[in-house]
Amino acid sequence: MKTIDAKDLSYKQLNEKLFNSIDDGERQIRLTNVKGQRYIAAGCTLKDLEIEIEGTPGNDLGAFMNGPTITVKGNVQDATGNTMNYGRIIIQGDSRDVTGHSMRGGMILIKGNIGYRVGLHMKAFGNNFPIIVAGGKAGDFLGEYMAGGILIVLGLLNDDDERLIGDWTGTGMHAGVIYVKGNVTEDQLGYGAKLIDFTEEDREQITPILREYSKNFGIKLSQLNKEKFTKIVPVSYRPYGKLYALKI
Repeated sequence: MKTIDAKDLSYKQLNEKLFNSIDDGERQIRLTNVKGQRYIAAGCTLKDLEIEIEGTPGNDLGAFMNGPTITVKGNVQDATGNTMNYGRIIIQGDSRDVTGHSMRGGMILIKGNIGYRVGLHMKAFGNNFPIIVAGGKAGDFLGEYMAGGILIVLGLLNDDDERLIGDWTGTGMHAGVIYVKGNVTEDQLGYGAKLIDFTEEDREQITPILREYSKNFGIKLSQLNKEKFTKIVPVSYRPYGKLYALKI
């Protein structure tokens, strides 16, 4: 595995070294001493590329990514997976705000908590289907303007009486589904979202996703999938349609 030491490198210098190594044929690359450098692997399209990051990458990790697998041994900052089309980002710590912003495909797996506005405007695109799974809890505006895909919040790191998601969840969502492994009340939802029953068909849909999560973080599948989830879906595919209708 090729190792690149990011100590004292700007984000431009680090990305230049990374893409030069990729051009040289490297397909397994470790980045060490990462401290806030942004845009790592942005726009990369190689499906056989594996990048391992030690440290805390900055904003827009894997933005517009279309293939690689990125594993982060630490936390990540904002907008991880911004508009990514394909690939995987596996985070062994927390992921901050707007993770998966406008994400159109691929998978982001997070062992810890997620910040605000995660999954903002994520959407299915063509044959791509975006998935985000968080092991901890989520902040406000989860799934805001969501237009496709699956968001799952597992709440594994929190007390039983702790709220697993913030307020205004699903505000303006018009497609996709959010699953929360715990109780959610109507007052936590934003305009355009509603609670419906979790079914066995839902469990069949999320079991392969939870199996992948289990494999990556060493958590038993039975621990992830033994209880019912709360299911959040859009009220309408045009939640604000009447607000913009012209009255004559």
